[in-house]
Order: sequence, then structure tokens, then C-alpha cells
Amino acid sequence: MRARTWVLVLAAVFALLQLANVTGRDTPDTKNYLSYALSLAGGSKRGVAADTIDYVCASQASTARRDQSVHVVHFHRPDPADRVRDACREREWRQVEPRLAAGQTDGHTVPYMTERFMRIFEARPGYPLFLVPFVALLGATWGLWAAGVVIACAGGVLVFLILRTLSVPLPLALTGQALYYVLPCGTTAMRPMAEGLLMALTLAAVWGCALVLRAGRARAGYALVGGSLLALFTVKHSQALFLGVCLAVAGALLALRRRRRGRAPGRETLVLAAIGLAGAAGTLVLSRLLHYPTVSDSLQDLLTGHFARPDRADPWPEFWQLQGNFWVEWLRRQAWEPLFAAALAAGAWGALRRAGAVGVFLVAAAFTGVLTQAAHPDINIWGERLIVLAWLLPVVGLPLLLEPVVRGGRVALPAQGQAERARAAG
Repeated sequence: MRARTWVLVLAAVFALLQLANVTGRDTPDTKNYLSYALSLAGGSKRGVAADTIDYVCASQASTARRDQSVHVVHFHRPDPADRVRDACREREWRQVEPRLAAGQTDGHTVPYMTERFMRIFEARPGYPLFLVPFVALLGATWGLWAAGVVIACAGGVLVFLILRTLSVPLPLALTGQALYYVLPCGTTAMRPMAEGLLMALTLAAVWGCALVLRAGRARAGYALVGGSLLALFTVKHSQALFLGVCLAVAGALLALRRRRRGRAPGRETLVLAAIGLAGAAGTLVLSRLLHYPTVSDSLQDLLTGHFARPDRADPWPEFWQLQGNFWVEWLRRQAWEPLFAAALAAGAWGALRRAGAVGVFLVAAAFTGVLTQAAHPDINIWGERLIVLAWLLPVVGLPLLLEPVVRGGRVALPAQGQAERARAAG
């Protein structure tokens, strides 16, 4: 079969597997993004609140039903779904109703929490805008599921495109796509929150770097990197800032290394660094002009439990103490279960040894996951989703690490590249 057929087959298999969990994927952020999307679709504030609460509570009820069905003591008890749904609705409306009555109706999100906290999600219109056609046509449950499938499948396809641009053999490029689906990238991308779209846009930027440095398609590559940074700003402006800075640092390091070896720094590398720097600077300027939440707001949100307690007069000492404590505990847990650390090391080795300058930009893009986690040093944040971008490194790097084994003849593969095209022409 042709390469595109294999790509579609893998994506279709992944999509079919996701039918096993249409509900029960929501996170604490889901209701904020869903209410934003439903509001953009034209719903009234109370109607949006009702639809969002119904979705969240139905999801909790479904999860409770499944959990009880396999509980060794409670499996024979009556179905808890109705009880859980009713309790959830009462709890959610108890939070929302007083705020609606008090006139907290500005913006697009439903006021589940204080206005100060909700401003964080008001500054992230990109993901809700993406959701609008799905929830408008299919409703909340199937709309969020379908949007997750599209986002997750797109991420896997982008991994494939990156590897093929790096001239990786077809089976290994498909392996990278499959890794994206089976590792935490795919699981996280399917959840109704912004991280899946963040990963897809970050991969698009890496593909742009590969197009510039390996495929000779500079104009398309530059446009893809710049467009990805702009789109990231709408989804989560901190990610646009982190990626812009990391790309700029990666380009600067590559240029410095080449200069030290007596070689020209390379126009393409410098332009990519400049685009990253422009993206970071533009993010800072635009976020200030639009009055987006600042670093200080983020610190206070972290240290006050989403503004549930009084602001810290001087949050930085506490933040740095928490930062040190967090990474000590994180490393301890990695030593206990070193799969993630080992995958990162292997992915970095493959990227830097086999992908050259593109590998450096890949490492830089994956490092944004570490920066995101460092900005929120909370060991209890659900699902370790903040650092999930770091998984992009093994997803792309491991197939690169295996490439010498495949090309060395130990694994038989169809001929590719120039020889394949020559035979086709003949």
C-alpha cells in the first residue's frame, strides 16, 4: 500500500479504539473550554451553563458506573449513575448560580470560579474556536470526542511528516506515528483540553524547521514556524513564549557551534532563530496590550489555590522553594519508574545524532514541556499533562535512533528514495 494509505489506516485504527471511551475523559479545565466554545456558538449564558454542567455530570456518572461494575465489594449494588449525576448537578449549580445572579456574566466562560481565575481561560480563545463546529454539529459529548480524534490523529500525521522529511524509512516513520498514539501524547490529545492542540502546533513548527533545513523548502518552512507560533498564542500564550525562546536559543547555539568550527552560521538557522525570537517578543507585547494575565497572576494562582486564599506579599521565595522541592520529588519518582527518563534520553540521543540541526530544534521544542511544568511546580496536577510536550522527543527521536539498524540491513525494507523513483520511472 502507499504511504498515505498506511497513515490513514493507523489513524483510523486509533480513532476506532477511542470509541471505547467516549465519555469520562473530562478534566477540571474541560468545563471552561466547553462553555467558551458553546458561548461562541451563540448560546445564552444560562443555557451554556446548563449544557456544560450536563456534560460534566454525565461524564462523572458514566465513570462512577464503570468503576462500580469492577469494584470487588460494590459491583452488585444498584447503578450509582443517577445519584452521582444529581449530586454533581447540585454541586455545580451551587457554584455557578450565585455568580450569575451577582452579574458575573462578562466574557465567554461560565463563572465556575472567581473572575480573576476565569480571566486565565478568557485569554485562550484558540481551542474553543477549534471546538465550535464540532459541538455545534454534534453536541457536547460527541463533538468533544470528534475534536479530540481530529487533534490526536493530526499530531500522529505530523510526526510521520517530520520523519519522512528527515528521510527516515517508511516503516520507521509509521512507527513514530504509532508511538504518538500509544504513548501519553495520544491519551492527552484525546482529552478535552488545550494540550492536544499545543502538541500538534508544536510539531507543526518542528516540521517547518525540517522543511527549511532538510527539504530546501524555506518559504513554506518559515511560514509554518511563524504560523504555528501565532496559532499557539491564541491557544495558550505562555506556550508561544516558551517555544519562541527555545527555538531562538537552539538557532543561536547552532550558529555559535558552527562559527567555532570556522564555518558560516547558516542563513536558514539564523532566520529560524529570528522567527523564534520575534514570536517570543511578539507574545510579550501582545499579551501586555491585551491585558492578559501576567507572571505575577500565575504565581498567585499557584500559591493561593486558584485565588481561594489571600495573595502572597512576596511570592517568589515560596515559588523557588517549591520549585526545588518539586524537582527533587520528581527525580525521585523517575528513579522509581524510569521509563520516561529513559525514553527522553534515548529520544535525545537519536535526535541529536541522526537529525543534525533539526534534532536540536526538536530537543528545544520538547523542552517547552519541562518549562511548562517548571512554571507550575505542583506534583498533584492531574495526569502529568503539563510536561506531556516532552514526550515528543522520544516519539520522533526513537525512530531516528533505530534508523541505522534498519538501513544497516538487519531488517529488510523496500527500497526507497532515488532508487525507488528511478525504478518507478523506468
